[in-house]
Amino acid sequence: MTLHNHSQRQLHLNAFLMSTGHHEASWRLPESDPLAGTDVAHYQQLARTAERGKLDSIFFADSPVLFGEVGRRPAGKLEPIVLLTAIAGATERIGLIATASTTYNEPFNLARRFASVDWASGGRAGWNVVTTAGPDAARNFGVDDQPAHAVRYERAGEFIEVAQKLWDSWQDDAVPADKEEGVWGDADKIRTIDHQGKHFKVRGPLNVPRSPQGHPLIVQAGSSGDGKDLAAKYADAVFTAHQTLADAQEFYRDLKARTAAAGRDPETIKILPGIVPVIGATAEEALELECELDRLIKPEYARVQLAKTLRVDPEDLPLDRRLPENLPSEDDIEGAKSRYTLIVQLARREQLTVRQLIGRLGGGRGHRTFTGTPVQVADAIQEWFDGGAADGFNIMPPVLPSGLETFVDRVVPILQERGLFRTEYAGRTLREHYGLARPENRYTAESPGGRKADALAV
Repeated sequence: MTLHNHSQRQLHLNAFLMSTGHHEASWRLPESDPLAGTDVAHYQQLARTAERGKLDSIFFADSPVLFGEVGRRPAGKLEPIVLLTAIAGATERIGLIATASTTYNEPFNLARRFASVDWASGGRAGWNVVTTAGPDAARNFGVDDQPAHAVRYERAGEFIEVAQKLWDSWQDDAVPADKEEGVWGDADKIRTIDHQGKHFKVRGPLNVPRSPQGHPLIVQAGSSGDGKDLAAKYADAVFTAHQTLADAQEFYRDLKARTAAAGRDPETIKILPGIVPVIGATAEEALELECELDRLIKPEYARVQLAKTLRVDPEDLPLDRRLPENLPSEDDIEGAKSRYTLIVQLARREQLTVRQLIGRLGGGRGHRTFTGTPVQVADAIQEWFDGGAADGFNIMPPVLPSGLETFVDRVVPILQERGLFRTEYAGRTLREHYGLARPENRYTAESPGGRKADALAV
């Protein structure tokens, strides 16, 4: 492939970290530590590896529920915002993104937590906004079932709005800390937000000064219509799942158009599909690793999970037959709508048996798995990047730490040689990595001495 000059558009790469790796059988490999999920040092080391590769960020998925069959793969994980704080001290530049639910939190708590991580890391925090699907999570919060899809997204939009108002409740220069005059904070530059909406009533101000990034980065990961509308309005980056170039291009076009329609510059939203790179020095070696991992899948666990996703009984999914014809439609699904459709389309398009589908989902749960040499992986990334399907990628190593080390040591240098990826960090904050401006404070234009924060007069 031809070398390009460095003034061109550059890839954004995020490392999506998960205990022993994304492949559900990775914990069974001889070199894997099945207890890595609760080992803070393991994650600190992974973050340092990603930072060595000059990746934009690392990311943790999360849900307030114990997922799936605990026999199947490592379950039980640390709360990711707490984990990011531990990683912040062990790294200097890499962005730190954690998932938190808008359905089972309150805006004040989360706005405070993410502002705190932004301070702890010197401006590297990002929040992956999710609405949390499934009745199991609901039952942990005193509700019998999840709210309807549209209601969850309506609440999410208002939730982000409140969080951003709280982040703006302190002006950047609200703390003169003037020892001579004996004035620590300027009450005229800290204000209540007095938000009253359909889902939230929040007075404010936040009890944390405005953080280094102004607003921590907002990431969004749902690909349904409601999810895309939320992303178009608020997201700085979007994690998404696609199996084919055409599907990824269609999503990319659609989301950039929705972003423009929402009155934003489409360049300011970064679309990062997931890719599970199974890398070997030769194509044969890569295939060998993939086969070894797939051999270690226990199909009886995987079938139960697939049946849950498809809303059918496990008995309706014989391992060596194709999916039944009479599946529910996406409209009947209140949970993860877009992932449901992706899995069904993949099975139908490639005429996979249930056993084959389980193998395909074992590595990335619907994300694209790509098996090959470092050059082939770099080519696959470049094809989507140049083809209007991605602004970068959510890298999902099938095995950790080895999969991330191989990506950083073998694939990143190829992308750098092609002029597609940075060789050094240009800035210190996550917003700078993503090429995004620090947001203006929405209240700065208002006259000082407007509504003061009574909190300071106590």
